[in-house]
Amino acid sequence: MNSPASRRPRGFTLIELLVVIAIIVVLAAAGFSAGIVAMNHAKKLSSVATARALENAVNNFYTEYGSLPDVNYRVKTDGGEGVRLLNILLGLEESSAKMQNLRMIKLLNAVETKTKSKGLLYSANGRAAEGLYDAWGSPFTVEMDVNYEERLRVTVGDKTTILNGRRVAVYSPGADKIYGTTDDVKTW
Repeated sequence: MNSPASRRPRGFTLIELLVVIAIIVVLAAAGFSAGIVAMNHAKKLSSVATARALENAVNNFYTEYGSLPDVNYRVKTDGGEGVRLLNILLGLEESSAKMQNLRMIKLLNAVETKTKSKGLLYSANGRAAEGLYDAWGSPFTVEMDVNYEERLRVTVGDKTTILNGRRVAVYSPGADKIYGTTDDVKTW
């Protein structure tokens, strides 16, 4: 004679299936958030490397020519004087009496991009730079010690920092696109 326990069909109950699905969802959420953190960390490292390359290019210009590029003391790398600075450092200035990188040395090496995000954007013909952006699409800000005191006063957000022994500092707002927060990209 069959007992009730032996007549029970084999398989999982609805509760067991729901518990397994809940565990999978929790593990997936944890993995996803860890992945986001890792991606943002990689973006920040990439942006810091680009900022340092820009800072080194300005310092190499100083070493080569004995002066800083003749642009405003603070520029953003998405237009005007900032783009002019990029073209000076890339050796892409148009020949003129005001040409600064006379030897047309390429002092800046940065990842190239085709859009206004994470890298160096060139014009359609490739003969000039149009901007340099961090991994989140924000331009970098370059501040230079145009008084040649090797004492740079940099204000980011509401915090002012004195950088002794520095000719140049480069920064951007980072992932949140707000200056003065903990995720800012800075070369100091």
